[in-house]
Amino acid sequence: MNNVTVIGAGLAGSEAAWQLAKRGIPVTLVEMKPEKMTPAHHSPDFAELVCSNSLRGDRLENAVGLLKEELRHLDSLIMACADETRVEAGGCLAVDRHGFSQLVTKRLKEHPLITVESREVTKVPEGPVIVATGPLTSDALSDAIGTYFGEGEYLHFFDAAAPLVTFDSVDMKEAWFASRYDRGSADYINCAMNKEQYDAFYQELIAAQEAEVHGFEDQNVFEGCMPVEVMARRGYDTLRYGPLKPVGLKDPKTGKEAFAVVQLRRDNANGSVYNLVGFQTHLKFPEQKRVFSMIPALKNAEFVRYGVMHRNTFMNSPKLLDRFYADRRNPLVAFAGQMTGVEGYVESTASGCLAAIAMAAKLQGREIPLFPKETAIGALALYISDETVKDFQPMNVNFGIISSLERRVKGKAQKNLAIAQRALEALDHVIQQGI
Repeated sequence: MNNVTVIGAGLAGSEAAWQLAKRGIPVTLVEMKPEKMTPAHHSPDFAELVCSNSLRGDRLENAVGLLKEELRHLDSLIMACADETRVEAGGCLAVDRHGFSQLVTKRLKEHPLITVESREVTKVPEGPVIVATGPLTSDALSDAIGTYFGEGEYLHFFDAAAPLVTFDSVDMKEAWFASRYDRGSADYINCAMNKEQYDAFYQELIAAQEAEVHGFEDQNVFEGCMPVEVMARRGYDTLRYGPLKPVGLKDPKTGKEAFAVVQLRRDNANGSVYNLVGFQTHLKFPEQKRVFSMIPALKNAEFVRYGVMHRNTFMNSPKLLDRFYADRRNPLVAFAGQMTGVEGYVESTASGCLAAIAMAAKLQGREIPLFPKETAIGALALYISDETVKDFQPMNVNFGIISSLERRVKGKAQKNLAIAQRALEALDHVIQQGI
């Protein structure tokens, strides 16, 4: 049996290695950490969550919730570890950041068919290989991939991570626990601001000094992970209709909605650390401390990690890759993760899962399973390989790319639920055919 090289032990690479090994295929998993780290890396463990610790919505009425459930049906390692290390976050699936990565690392290193090597890869090897080095691909490998495809240069965008604060340093006299509209348990710390406080905060935020990031321009920022200061510069109320929206959050002191509300979400299992939801930033560290401490509940906040900005790279996938995330010219060279233009933790995992399932079928001489557009995992793969897409940009999974229903269903939630139920039925049919 051919040994498959998987390059990168992030979410996509870890999932790909697992899916290959569980099908009896030996894997060499190559990860440059800890030999080489980037500014966004903090841990030597696999599947490190460098941005948020949230995997977003976990309900079937939500497209990413559907994708999670599809991955569970496919015996996903990432989903199993996420479910085992989850922390409460209302209707979202959030995890203990370190516990999650440690568990993924343990499961992969214990698998008898997976050999781990710590080194940097600087060229695209001959297949069979799955390259899943993600947004933090080293410059050397990034250049090598460009040379491999003859593209000249990568497309790129920027990504940002939010700051973390200790729970003990949050002034709970100025905050309260609640989930929006009281859905689920009260998992978020809500930090209110009145109009006067927001005005002062807003003015300092838009004028704060940013860290130097070569080549950064607002139009290059992907909307799903936009720095809070960039968002603020787009208008006074942009934050109040975005991450600081007060809707559905009544301040127990007044019984009314505040002018703006900053939410904090638990970042570890014991609740000692929280992250500022939606506060991805590339402000200078002293500026983050100064400006974010203007939020009343955070006036004495202890920041255990400041926000950082880093470059993401992604490929012109519709031109280069097929629906199995493989090179259109060479089916035994595949790519996975955010570098393919899928955006988000769960989407990256899904790409690694599908790429590995397809690679295993090729090597074992079986028919490659076709995940239809009725499924979230199939729709995402078809989006990144759709040659009719113009001005290709990274995409989160959404119901807009999944095949519409052939019948009318009243109500958005009920319609989405019907799409999800159909998707799971279609997926189970694929699984029953043998994958």
